[in-house]
Amino acid sequence: MKSVLKLMAGAAVLVSLHTVAMAKDMVVGVSWSNFQEERWKTDEAAIKKALEAKGAKYISADAQSSASKQLTDIESLISQGANAIIVLAQDSSAIAPAIEKAADEGIPVVGYDRLIENKDAFYITFDNKEVGRMQAEGVYKVKPEGNYVFIKGSSSDPNADFLFAGQMEVLKKAMDAGKIKNVGEAYTDGWLPENAQRNMEQFLTANNNKVDAVVASNDGTAGGAIAALDAQGLAGSVPVSGQDADKAALNRIALGTQTVSIWKDSRELGKRAAEIALDLAKGTTMDKIKGVTTFDGGPKHVKMQSVFLKPIAITKDNLDVVIKAGWISKAEACQGVKAKSIKACD
Repeated sequence: MKSVLKLMAGAAVLVSLHTVAMAKDMVVGVSWSNFQEERWKTDEAAIKKALEAKGAKYISADAQSSASKQLTDIESLISQGANAIIVLAQDSSAIAPAIEKAADEGIPVVGYDRLIENKDAFYITFDNKEVGRMQAEGVYKVKPEGNYVFIKGSSSDPNADFLFAGQMEVLKKAMDAGKIKNVGEAYTDGWLPENAQRNMEQFLTANNNKVDAVVASNDGTAGGAIAALDAQGLAGSVPVSGQDADKAALNRIALGTQTVSIWKDSRELGKRAAEIALDLAKGTTMDKIKGVTTFDGGPKHVKMQSVFLKPIAITKDNLDVVIKAGWISKAEACQGVKAKSIKACD
C-alpha cells in the first residue's frame, strides 16, 4: 500500500512539474486597441503579474486606435509564437480575419472587455448592460426629470450598444411619461474624449445650454462632456456618468463635476484573462473554464463561452471604497477638494 501511495505521490509531482513546465513554455500575446487610455496600463500590469506567476511570457502590440493596424498586430503576435492571444478589439468586424487565422492555427483567443462575436473566441468582461443601468441610475437619482444627453461609445464597439440598452432599461419609463426628454444622442468615434467634447458642444448649442443631465458611457467621454460643460459654466451643476474609475474621473467625483463612475476592477479582469488564456493554451476546453456561462446577447446572437465580473458604482458617498482598495491614493482622489466637503477626503 505504501508503495502504491508513493507511486501516486510521485505521479502527482510529475503532473505538477509538467504543468509548470508547460506554463513556462507559454507565450501570451495581448493586442491593445488604444493603450494610451489610462486604465489599460492597470490591466496590463495585472496580466503581466498573473503570467509571471505561472512562468509564462508576455508580448504585446498597441493598435493606436487603428483597426487595420490591429489586424496586422494580431497576425504579428501569431508569427512571434503566441500560444494564446488576448484582444481588446478596436473594431471586432475588421479584425475577424486575424481571429479566424488564430483559430485555424489552434491558437485560443480571449476577447477582452469588448465582444468579438466568434464562437472560437472566449469572452471576458463585466456585465455591460448592468454597467449601463448603474450609469443611468446614478444620474437619474440626482436628476429624475429634464433634458438628457447620451454620449455613447464607439459605433464599432458592441459594448456601446450594451451600455445604451442598459441605460434605456432604467430611463424608458420616465421618458415614456415625458419626464425625461432625449435632446441629444451620438456615438463617440474611437471612444476619444475630444470627439465626445465635440458632440457635447453641439448638443449644448442646439439646446441653448438647456441640458439637465449627461449619460456618458465611460470616463474618457465623460471628461470630454465635462470640458464642454465647463466652457459654458455648467460643470458641477449637470450630473454626468462614466465608467472605469479613471483617476481623473474619481477626482472629478470628489470635486463634484462628475456624479458616478462604474468601477470595474481591471486588476481582477486582467488576472482572470491571463489565467483563462493559459488554461485554454494548455488544452482546457472553453466550457470547463471556472465561472463560465453561455452568452448570446451580441448583434448576431452567436453563442459564446464567457465570464462576467461584477461592477461597482462609485459616487462621492462611497469614494473611500476605491481608496481603501488601493485603486487610487487619497491624495490623488482628493486633489483640490475643499476641506470637509466630502467624507472620503476628510
